[in-house]
Amino acid sequence: MGVPDIVVPVREGAVNEQLRYALRSWAAHLPHGRVWLVGHRPQWAAGAGHIPTRQTGTKYQNTTVAVRAACEHPDVAGQFLLCNDDMFVMHPMEEMPVLHRGPVRTVESYYAARASGKYLRGMRETRKLLESLGHPDPVSYELHVPLPADKTGMLKALDTGRHLDVVHKRTLYGVLNGLGGERIRDVKILHRAPRGYGPESPFLSTMPDSFAHGHVGQFIRRAFPEPSHYETRRR
Repeated sequence: MGVPDIVVPVREGAVNEQLRYALRSWAAHLPHGRVWLVGHRPQWAAGAGHIPTRQTGTKYQNTTVAVRAACEHPDVAGQFLLCNDDMFVMHPMEEMPVLHRGPVRTVESYYAARASGKYLRGMRETRKLLESLGHPDPVSYELHVPLPADKTGMLKALDTGRHLDVVHKRTLYGVLNGLGGERIRDVKILHRAPRGYGPESPFLSTMPDSFAHGHVGQFIRRAFPEPSHYETRRR
């Protein structure tokens, strides 16, 4: 079996410096075939494959449309890594491991103590759907790291959760396909301060502010100073 492609839903209208450095990190450290930007492709990223989509829904609906479009595209490899444009692989990998966040109920409690909204509602609805399908204590795959997936299994998961407004597609796919994997803490860095990560961190993810103005953004930019072959010109 060959190396997987990388599939990245990308929102419209952004220069997207996080994506630039995510691509640099994948080119350097993550074995893969082609990279597919699904939705928007910044002008500078002409070296990556592009699958255009209409982005007329919520951000959750738009990413679901993007993942379905990638799974239905004949040129995307059967095995792929589902990434976001703010996921950085900081050390060389022979292959991407399967990682999860632990029980959905635990993640749900964490979010319920801090906020409410569509994301939390989608988490609950996805958990209840999985429970109804015979998974009484599902684990969450909603981590900010690449997720190994296959087109057939992902399409079945998307069809199963089609009626949900905010489907947690990573979790639905991972549980329905019995991925298993290793439990880790999420790697998202929300703040500007130099804490919560270090040179030993294999994966990082950022917010726009923490990338642009925080210590973690400086750390990532210093790690990948050279353009990748996905960029059309030097920066």
